Amino acid sequence: MPPAHRLRAWFETLLAVARRTGTLTRSGPPAYNGGMRVALLRRSAPEPTHVTVIHAGTCYPVCVRRRAAARRITLRVSSATGEIVLTLPERTDLAAAQRFADSHGAWIAARVAKLPERVAFVPGAVVPLRGVPHRILHWSTAPGATVATTEPDGTPVIAVSGGLPHVARRVRDFLEAEARRDLSAAVARHAGALGRSPKRLTVRDTRSRWGSCSAAGHLNFSWRLIMAPPAVLDYLAAHEVAHLAEMNHSDRFWRVVAGLYPGYEEPEGWLKRHGTELHRYG
Repeated sequence: MPPAHRLRAWFETLLAVARRTGTLTRSGPPAYNGGMRVALLRRSAPEPTHVTVIHAGTCYPVCVRRRAAARRITLRVSSATGEIVLTLPERTDLAAAQRFADSHGAWIAARVAKLPERVAFVPGAVVPLRGVPHRILHWSTAPGATVATTEPDGTPVIAVSGGLPHVARRVRDFLEAEARRDLSAAVARHAGALGRSPKRLTVRDTRSRWGSCSAAGHLNFSWRLIMAPPAVLDYLAAHEVAHLAEMNHSDRFWRVVAGLYPGYEEPEGWLKRHGTELHRYG
């Protein structure tokens, strides 16, 4: 073992090297070396994903989203989901965003109050199918197919079998399958008239758009169109098929739409007036 004085000298040399290379800092105030302040970096706590706004005794959870492209704080209430979203620039202080949301508590309450009431897929609930109100009927706990039929008194029903916990999923699966069937037929008819063929047709629960067409010829639709009157679904199919010829919304595009679906203005108007209501189901 080396003498104590040699061990002490070796240790002091090690400390000096560590300080010069910045691999060691002392506790207390940050060191100041060569005009550069060296400080320990501390990991900040994760930012909350939600804040709460309280207005007239009611608490409203508000989703916080930072966007690099955002230039100012914005607040919106989604008509489709009812979600309250606070969007802010990357560098905006969260406390300032909270104050902004708090100052709009009355606006939030008013918008939420105007949202259509949600309708769950449960026995007894009434949901539209091709524009016609249907009551959900859980008629059997035994496995079986979900069908649209009528009761003896003529009341339209969606008859669901199987376990009660699976009713909601079975109703949604049924509506999605019906949407796929109607859309496939409508797209095939309009594509044949146009002389174009889509590469793929997808049905899903889209929130921002009822349909879309990609540059690759992939058509995408919301299954909720099956709840609208048949003319609305048929028009949307024609609209997206028209994009196979015109990937824009120019005058040429609308002429193609009119050729596929004369009088498209009426179903288009229905969707603008009532489309949001379709998101209240399920």
